[in-house]
Amino acid sequence: MEKFFNNAGPQIAKDHYTLDPLQRVNLEELQDLIAQKRYFVLHAPRQTGKTTALYALMHHFNAGTQYRCVYVNVEPAQAYRDDATAVAQTCCDALAAAANTHLHDTGLRQALARWRQEGVGAGQLFHQSIAFLSQNDPQQPDNPRPLLLFIDEIDALIGDGLIAILRQLRAGYADRPHAFASSLILCGVRDVRDYRIHSSAQKEIITGGSAFNVKVESIRLGNFSQAEMNALYDQHTTETGQIFSAEARALAWHYTEGQPWLVNALGYEVTFKMKDLRLDRSLPITAEVMREAKERLVLSRAVHLDQLIDKLQEERVRRVMAPLVGSEDDLQDLRDDDKQYCLDLGLITVDTASTKGLRIANAIYKEVIPRELTDIAQTRLSASQPPLAWYKKPDGTIDLPKLLAAFQQFYREHSEHWLSGMAYREAGPQLLLQAYLQRVVNGGGYIEREYGLGTGRTDLYLRYPVGENPLQREVIELKVVRLKDGLKKAIDKGTEQTRRYMDQCGATHGHLVVFDARGRTSWAKRVYVKPLAADLTLWGC
Repeated sequence: MEKFFNNAGPQIAKDHYTLDPLQRVNLEELQDLIAQKRYFVLHAPRQTGKTTALYALMHHFNAGTQYRCVYVNVEPAQAYRDDATAVAQTCCDALAAAANTHLHDTGLRQALARWRQEGVGAGQLFHQSIAFLSQNDPQQPDNPRPLLLFIDEIDALIGDGLIAILRQLRAGYADRPHAFASSLILCGVRDVRDYRIHSSAQKEIITGGSAFNVKVESIRLGNFSQAEMNALYDQHTTETGQIFSAEARALAWHYTEGQPWLVNALGYEVTFKMKDLRLDRSLPITAEVMREAKERLVLSRAVHLDQLIDKLQEERVRRVMAPLVGSEDDLQDLRDDDKQYCLDLGLITVDTASTKGLRIANAIYKEVIPRELTDIAQTRLSASQPPLAWYKKPDGTIDLPKLLAAFQQFYREHSEHWLSGMAYREAGPQLLLQAYLQRVVNGGGYIEREYGLGTGRTDLYLRYPVGENPLQREVIELKVVRLKDGLKKAIDKGTEQTRRYMDQCGATHGHLVVFDARGRTSWAKRVYVKPLAADLTLWGC
């Protein structure tokens, strides 16, 4: 069977196109930390290759003679939340199973059964289990090799259960290497220093740094580089002969910016899910195929994207994402730990070109986030508004002025009701128009989104296929005018920005939609349409 692009779980080299995990981490740095008997953190957003990297490191060290290494996933203990006893017992069972699997060592399993009969308390159980493994080496009983312990999904634990585990790990630190783990990696989405753990027992917030103050280093596993993405796609070409065009690769990089799950998911779509391309490997993967794959991926509600979307409802995420999605220039009031949390989740990235230094992480997330935030609106609009065919011209193009005029009337009649129920009300006007325009995408076109943070605008780029004719290309700039803004100044700036974006996209027409959110202008004055040039129209809302 052919290898394939993996979009679920750790990589298996014999089944999946895989980059060497040890090349993705700084192995020399890790070896130095382990030689120094350090405790440290490896963290990265979900589905970026953390577990694959830990497995590779474990096999690397177990292949030698200097250490014994155990990887354990403690996520099953998450179900017990604040029950520290149940959390500790579950973590110990997982550790015993891992020792059996990776070291063929059943000693801990037998010891746990004995300790439970003796009534060893939860406050000691995990500590005692690690100490037992450290001191008992079946292969070298007289001179046990140092134990390396890699704990995955540590941040799946919460509350008093997490505090108990972290404190037991901290308590054993002084006994390393002979009576506790010589070196320890905690792995999760976030750095342990950023944990804010609510202790039900102590009725207070405990920071991860105070519960585990023996950590000396934090290592973040990054996205693929463009060269790494190309190397991964080259593996498919080598195996099957099927070629990714240069344009398709460029689009894949634009859409994903190297986010590992997205890179693999796009690869899986074009090489496996698209039947014609799977059955005939002589067909090249083109830019248009990659665009279709991106759209299918966005609409798929895949687990990775659902996990991402679920975070949007958290208040600390909303505080960061609302001004980003709404293009507002008010990030200066955000808490640093909120921004760091969103960075750790992979929702946003550092952008040195932005005045505020942050932006949504990649083009696919830019598509997914506003669609999810307007999902209910899209459903209701689809049921109550005229079908897309009503907005089509005889030549097959979309009558965008007709569509925008219909939106103006809809916004005038219903915006107060719709915006009052939006969780992301700050970005409501832009999101509502995007929901209204989503029918264009559902009808076979594409809308690409950019967020001009600090400019009060959102850029939409409509591409619509018209039979054998060239694509219809139009730019829609959305600009919100707040109390601090002057309307004329905002329109002048928006016109310049629209012109620049039209030139960048090669658009045939541009539309500047201005939402007057100052609250002091009548609807009769707010709603208007004004030609600014033969190829540029101003719409007031």
